[in-house]
Amino acid sequence: MRNRRRLSFAALLAAVLVSIAGVARADEPIDIFDAHLHYNWEPKPHVQLDEVLALFKKHRVTGILATSRPNTGTHALMDASNGGKAPGLQVVPFIRPYRVRADIQTWFGDPASFDLIQDEFKRGYYRGIGEFHLSGKAAENAWVKQIVDFAVANNLYLHAHADDEAVEILMRHNPRARIIWAHTGFGLSSARVAEMLAKYPDLWGELSYRSGITDGAGKLTPEWRTLFERYPGRFLLGSDTWIAERWASYGDIMEGYRGWLAQLPPQTAARIAHGNARALFAEK
Repeated sequence: MRNRRRLSFAALLAAVLVSIAGVARADEPIDIFDAHLHYNWEPKPHVQLDEVLALFKKHRVTGILATSRPNTGTHALMDASNGGKAPGLQVVPFIRPYRVRADIQTWFGDPASFDLIQDEFKRGYYRGIGEFHLSGKAAENAWVKQIVDFAVANNLYLHAHADDEAVEILMRHNPRARIIWAHTGFGLSSARVAEMLAKYPDLWGELSYRSGITDGAGKLTPEWRTLFERYPGRFLLGSDTWIAERWASYGDIMEGYRGWLAQLPPQTAARIAHGNARALFAEK
């Protein structure tokens, strides 16, 4: 099963890259799939839906991994997509196990979180669970294992804001888990990131807030260039619009990515910018 899934992913990625090569122009900014987006409605939306959709269009964001707190914001994005208000935008919804921000500290020990996930899943369109926060041995909680098993049973990805210990525990809960690692460990050493990617073939690193990718002048560091060349199919980009300030700087975040993507071979840059996400989230 796992080998078939990897072959399928490789075939999808190849098709995506062929498509990219056929339509991309050298003078156009590279398309970006934002694989870590929050459209939070708690306590209220800070940015109106039309403004959000306009930002995506302006900055050539052609796909989003959509989450919100509570999940109302994700519903709005899906309604916009299904209603034809977001042409050219792929919306990939994930279930967030939070109702209010305080749930970040308690969700993993609260059976109501699992109830929330099961209720949301009935909508029929979700592709994953998260972003959720976990640290160390908190991941050993029995409710977390139930959620991991639920994700595997229903072909859902997990989007984990977690340290490496928690990621390893999630994988032990169920070896068939597929995890998008929010922030790729923040400041974790590139050597440890490489070790994790080698150990877990179904782990992808999302790069928002990730330190060490570039030096002070915006140049790719040798360590991260090596990682991207070694694992071009294992990285995703994200904005992490968790507060209003991230929406205000959305264009700068996307241009920051384009700055170092331009230092990579074009095919590698295209995979990280959007090809990997499109292959992961191809239509069922």
